[in-house]
Amino acid sequence: MALILGKEYCKVDSNGRFKFPIALKRQLESEDGRFVIRQSIYAECLELWTYASFREEVEKLQERLNPYRREDRELLRKLTEGNIIELDSNDRLLVPPEQKSLIAKSKEVVLQSTGKFIELWDREAYDRMNQATSDYALRAEALLGQTTAEE
Repeated sequence: MALILGKEYCKVDSNGRFKFPIALKRQLESEDGRFVIRQSIYAECLELWTYASFREEVEKLQERLNPYRREDRELLRKLTEGNIIELDSNDRLLVPPEQKSLIAKSKEVVLQSTGKFIELWDREAYDRMNQATSDYALRAEALLGQTTAEE
């Protein structure tokens, strides 16, 4: 599984294509060039996974979820709802029509890595999300901070 780092701004053409940034492409040279794109369940963005990483994620889900429980099956269906896409000969990605609504009005998108996958944001939605988020330092301290026995 690739470790993906970085944030890039990309222009989108009228067909919903954008040139995949070379800085991100270099990090994925060991991958086969296929991606899975799906809508995030947490934010107004799309998630762009390498095919190999998405396959690993689905395998983990299949181990944890019971396909004979309705709730598990619905969750599995939602979390695996995506499309396979590939870079074209000009290193562009085409957002599928059924997922293009999140960036349809956008002339620019933001690709923000999460380490495991890349979030694909409409530029305006990304800016709104960044303005609305809470204090990261306080959240990091609460979730990740270590306390000693003396405290």
